[in-house]
Amino acid sequence: MKRVYAATLVMLVMALAITVIAAESAKMSLKVGDEVFVCNCGNGCPCNSMAMKEAKCSCGNAMVKGKAVKLGEDTAVIQVNGREQTFNTAGKYACACGEGCNCGAISQTPANCACGKPMKQAKAN
Repeated sequence: MKRVYAATLVMLVMALAITVIAAESAKMSLKVGDEVFVCNCGNGCPCNSMAMKEAKCSCGNAMVKGKAVKLGEDTAVIQVNGREQTFNTAGKYACACGEGCNCGAISQTPANCACGKPMKQAKAN
C-alpha cells in the first residue's frame, strides 16, 4: 500500500513540474524564415499573440500565417501580407499543455492555446 501512495505522489510531483516548466517557457524560439501564426490586428493590439499552429488571438480574431524576417533578443519582425510587424517573443502567457504539445502559443494577455486549453501565466523574470 505504501508503494501505491509513493507512486501516486511521484506522479503528482511530475505532473506539477511539467506544468510549471511549460508555464515558465514563455519564449518562442524562431529563426529567420520560420513560418508562424500571429495576431493580425496591428501594432496597437495588446495581445501580441503568436503560435506554431493556427489559432485565435487572445483578442478573439483568427491568427494569420507570417514569416520571420528579422530577430532581436526578445522580438521578431514577422512579415504578413507584405507588411512587417514586430512581436514580443517572450510572452507573459504560454501554452502549458505539457509534453507532446507543439502548439507553442504565447501571448501578452490571457488566452487559450492553439490546442484549446488555457495558457498559464509565465514566471516573472
